Amino acid sequence: MLTSSLSSFFCPTRIHLGLGAHEQLGPVLRSRGCQRVFIALDRALQGSDFYRRIEAILAAQGIATAVFTDIEADPSDTTVERAFATCQAHGATAILAVGGGSTMDVAKAVGILATNGGRIHDYEGIEKFGTPPLLRIAIPTTAGTGSEVSGSCVISDTTRHLKMSIRHAALNPADVAILDPLALTTMPGHVAAHSGLDAFVHAFEAYISRQSNPMTDALSLQAVELIAANIRPFVADRSNLEAGLNMLCGSALAGMVFGQTGLGNVHCMARFVGAFYHLSHGLSNALCLPHVAAFNLPAVPGKYARVARAMGCHVDGLPTLQAARQAVASIRELCEDLGIPPRLRDAGVTAERFEEMAALCTQAHYNRWNPRHTTTAEFLELFHKAY
Repeated sequence: MLTSSLSSFFCPTRIHLGLGAHEQLGPVLRSRGCQRVFIALDRALQGSDFYRRIEAILAAQGIATAVFTDIEADPSDTTVERAFATCQAHGATAILAVGGGSTMDVAKAVGILATNGGRIHDYEGIEKFGTPPLLRIAIPTTAGTGSEVSGSCVISDTTRHLKMSIRHAALNPADVAILDPLALTTMPGHVAAHSGLDAFVHAFEAYISRQSNPMTDALSLQAVELIAANIRPFVADRSNLEAGLNMLCGSALAGMVFGQTGLGNVHCMARFVGAFYHLSHGLSNALCLPHVAAFNLPAVPGKYARVARAMGCHVDGLPTLQAARQAVASIRELCEDLGIPPRLRDAGVTAERFEEMAALCTQAHYNRWNPRHTTTAEFLELFHKAY
């Protein structure tokens, strides 16, 4: 999509990927001279075969560790404060995050505080810190958020009851990301589905964003193709290592992009669905996705036609609009195949707060990114259609 402003693209993360890529952790730590490491760990991984492999590598390197596992979904500012206190008391010179998006967001926040001081609230917004964070190594154990390579982290403010976005495209991504499908094998099926659809939405919304450019388009379209082709076999069998690696790569590609293009109405609406009804971020996105996809189609039908092709639809020779509609149909089918409830009400959402949520969507100003300008009345209509 041609814009009147200049665009840029940047990804500072060194990525090691492939089966057994976790074995690169030793050389990475050795090359950086790390002796004391703070570990942000998803509690569910304690005692797992994969984490025992990580522990063995750390022990072989003679590295002293402090492990923090008290990390909730949508991590809070108080969690960050406790994690930072643990990191500081240990005298860590590096941070290792092993987990999903919440774990990596806590690790990012701790890294910022370790070198910039203050409270995490001080850095809400865009490029509010200037000192590079403590060295961070991320091993994602879900294929969804792309947090290991994205320039943002999200922390819940327990006083204001809202989510703070701390964004810095150059300094917030992890220094090193290790993408190993062995890290995914114990993930529950519903988590694989919800997180995988979150990654799909990142790629899809980045591709159709008003702020997209040819560089971001190439990555986001490849991410759509990887995720669409692999999410079904991956959710069906997390021991399918080829599908798992492709999902990790698709998630990371989307993660590189969406912080630079912005996202759209799916994420805008899902913010408030998740916050008001306590649904996971991935499920909130999946519930809104088919309805927003249909709404946005008229703005960029040519891009939708390319999405259809990337999702495996046979659209050669079809008129652009007909091909574009294949993308919407494929998205609906994908959500259905992955067991996503067809309506918001089926996930426990009620309608009495829709007017408030529609107003909040307008205030969030996703119109700077979403390809179709959306009024408060249209947001309200979208919520009711999804309901």
